[in-house]
Amino acid sequence: MTGTGTRKTRPGADVGGFSAREWLILLTLCGATFMTGLDFSVVTVALPEIGHDLGFTSTGRLQWVATACLLPTASLLPLFGRVADMVGRRRLFVAGVALFTGFSLVAGLATGPAMLIGARVGQGASAAMIAPSAVALLTTAFPEGTRRTRALGINGAILSLGFVLGTLGGGVITSGLNWRWTMLILVIVGGLVLLGAIGLLPRAADRRATARLDIPGAVLAGVGLFALVYGISAGPEAGWGSASVLGSLALAVAASAAFLLVERRHAAPLIPLGLLNRPTVKWGGLAGFITLGMCGGATVLLSMYLQDVLDYSALATGAAFLAEGVTALIGGVLAARVIGVLGRTGTMAAGLAVQGLGTGAMVLLPGDDGLVLLLLTSGAMGLGHVLTVVSFITTMTSGLRDDEQGVVGGLSQLPQFLGAIGTAGLAAIVTARTGVSSTTNSASALLDGLHTALLTAGIVCLVGAALVVLLLRRPARSLRGAASPVVAARGERGPAGDPVRGLAGARGAGRGGTPAARSPQDPNEPCATGSTA
Repeated sequence: MTGTGTRKTRPGADVGGFSAREWLILLTLCGATFMTGLDFSVVTVALPEIGHDLGFTSTGRLQWVATACLLPTASLLPLFGRVADMVGRRRLFVAGVALFTGFSLVAGLATGPAMLIGARVGQGASAAMIAPSAVALLTTAFPEGTRRTRALGINGAILSLGFVLGTLGGGVITSGLNWRWTMLILVIVGGLVLLGAIGLLPRAADRRATARLDIPGAVLAGVGLFALVYGISAGPEAGWGSASVLGSLALAVAASAAFLLVERRHAAPLIPLGLLNRPTVKWGGLAGFITLGMCGGATVLLSMYLQDVLDYSALATGAAFLAEGVTALIGGVLAARVIGVLGRTGTMAAGLAVQGLGTGAMVLLPGDDGLVLLLLTSGAMGLGHVLTVVSFITTMTSGLRDDEQGVVGGLSQLPQFLGAIGTAGLAAIVTARTGVSSTTNSASALLDGLHTALLTAGIVCLVGAALVVLLLRRPARSLRGAASPVVAARGERGPAGDPVRGLAGARGAGRGGTPAARSPQDPNEPCATGSTA
């Protein structure tokens, strides 16, 4: 501190604020995140009008308007995560945004079911290009520490806000204009993001890796994820014991097993097993799967509660989720401070605990006049959810080389789309419980089923919080004062002026004893800062 209270920052340390250009880059990347999040939710509210206008012959076929976008996104994320590292993140990001914008225009002008579903497939494939490249661009643009955590916090908050505003905006747009504007508004957002990407993102992000693409791994990963998401999505309608669902889930298991075998032998695997075995990646991903699956499922159940129990309109239902959106924004803003105090592991555990308590308390929602309690509990759920999202992505992307950020960026987005498993599981609980309670009136039986499922979601989050503490606890043999060989060779120092921490043994070295070009940090450590958060 100086006599005037001004704090000096050492060269190379993290600086809390962003420059004007960094803000514009962050807004561009977050704009793409907002656009894809908005797309997945805004169309759901408009489905009835879409079916009526375009002549969909059944509810099951109409559901493909949503599923046709989800399937290619989930299936292609691992592939495009690797492609981002090979052809350049900026190049893939710009191509993805341009294609997404074009397919959104086609969807908005669709004249029949086939044209709309085809455009939705294109949107999904484009979103798979955007998601990993956007995360990789963000994590390489902002140094590991408070600046990156703040950037990820803003990104996570805007993603959640996109889902919430999509639910509200879908009702407003459909009521005031027509369903086509739910797609055409994406064209406007996409155009703005594309201009920002071309004008602001550094071309250095287009440096290419020399490794060849692992085609067998890409095919097996795509088939396995496609079969898994399809089986989960089709289960509620076709029946969990149907041949198509069981066959799809069996194919998912077989393809996943084959993928692991191929990756073990391939010289340049799509997803190096060493990355999958990193505790920060696998257990951070588990936390992401829990928070996204339970929050997504609970949001669907709350929509049922509002519309089928309290008899709210679609527009009023969307408005009721504003508390969740507001607390999501608050969580994103506060995430860096919380991680600075509790560390990444502590924040993940605390976030899951808050989400679990908020979701579990929904068991108290009454059969009438339950809006106040819903706002309080959904607000808690949204706050805990975003804290968990920011901390698990920060954990997964920490201590990596730049040429690994695309792969792990794709992996960090997978829980968002595999969260359909949680939604399907909670919906199955509602169905089973509603059948047990069928002797009462339908609204009462539904409320009983919703209570059971929401309590289950809360318990799962609390169990997840305990698992995070157990599985990501501080390694007993970490060398607190030791710098990794590569960091030491480069003369890099941690934000507080101490050498960046490295881990002992094989974890700090590559094959043949060569130092690895990464410096894994203890997931329990707070992100050190060179300035106040």
